Amino acid sequence: MKRPLFLKTVLCVLLFAAMVLADTDKVEHDNGRISIFLQPAISFLSFEEREYFQHAVDTIYREFYSQAITESESLTVAKQDFQKVNFCFPISGGLQFQPFRDNFFSLGLSFIYDHESVVLTDRRNNTHHYEYTIQGMPLFLEYRLAIPKNLMTLTGESLFSVAVRWYWVLPGTEIYSSWGKIDAETPLYGGGFGFSVGYLITSWKGINVFGDIGYSSIPVKSKKSYANIVPDGPTEKAKWNIGGLQMQIRVGFGLWNYPKIDTTATDSSKAPKKIGASKTDKDTKADKPTAKKADSTAAATDTTKTDSAKTTADSAKTAADTTKAMTDSTKAADTTKTAADTVKADTTNKVADSTAAPVDTTAKAAAPAPATADTTTKAAAPAPKNESQSVQKTEQKSEPKKLEEKATETSTTNARP
Repeated sequence: MKRPLFLKTVLCVLLFAAMVLADTDKVEHDNGRISIFLQPAISFLSFEEREYFQHAVDTIYREFYSQAITESESLTVAKQDFQKVNFCFPISGGLQFQPFRDNFFSLGLSFIYDHESVVLTDRRNNTHHYEYTIQGMPLFLEYRLAIPKNLMTLTGESLFSVAVRWYWVLPGTEIYSSWGKIDAETPLYGGGFGFSVGYLITSWKGINVFGDIGYSSIPVKSKKSYANIVPDGPTEKAKWNIGGLQMQIRVGFGLWNYPKIDTTATDSSKAPKKIGASKTDKDTKADKPTAKKADSTAAATDTTKTDSAKTTADSAKTAADTTKAMTDSTKAADTTKTAADTVKADTTNKVADSTAAPVDTTAKAAAPAPATADTTTKAAAPAPKNESQSVQKTEQKSEPKKLEEKATETSTTNARP
């Protein structure tokens, strides 16, 4: 029964779309030092010997048709043809080692299985199934080189890669059909090769997904002939190829990883930048405007701080000066008040002395000279300090007695003959 070709075509389209429409924003470098991988693929085998099996089916159909007696029996006879393309889905798995950056060595094992079958109907409407199966167990050693950034400028990482492989055929590589089976020889030196171009589709938490398109040629041979597995087959030793054009997806998981590469590095082939490393001339030039701007900002800040401090100091000085002026004004007011009190006290004392003393008009007329002199002297004298006020008051209190004594002496002198 034929496989649905439409389904296979859809799978190919989906695989190609996944490679083209991958989200490159999440793509990183493959940092896996030791990784395990699983690799499903779509392969078109280079099996040209399918014509032997098709020829056998055509021969059987002709025999069935020749056996038909009536026209209705002839219409009952029918056949299917084998596919002209051997389309299969190999799967591989293995171990990958990255001893140096962007250099990968892999050891893997593949399993290839391609089953083809047809159905024939004879004149009695009986069905007959014929089939053959190609099975392969190739062991391969692969070297993959990630293309560095200085050679590929599409992205900032080593996403593209090229790979070469060498194959050995293990037991289990064979062809068996409805008529028999033949086994492939397993030489120690191998005999197959392959190459492919890959792309790192995505990388996420140690999981790396590569997409590859390539070609492989894995020729094998057997000690038996095709005559053992197909009627009227060639009698010489059988040879066939289990390689071909293929597209594959490799999903790897890093068991031991390198430190993550700094995405700001100028070259992915170089070691990642260390913290505190010196800048390049370009970076220094690019940083000059920023440095100037930072210096201007710092200078403006310092100026503002200085002006603020100066303004504060001036304000404090002004306040101190104001306080001092107020103190001086208060002292002056006190001095004026003291002088006024002194003058008032002198006047009051004089009035009191004039009223209380029994002095006649003549004595009063003669006495003003000393009093006037004293008053003038007191008025001309500077205002006494607070410390000498008590002494002055004492002197002022003794003056009435002196005046009284002088008046008495004058009266006595005038009374004499």
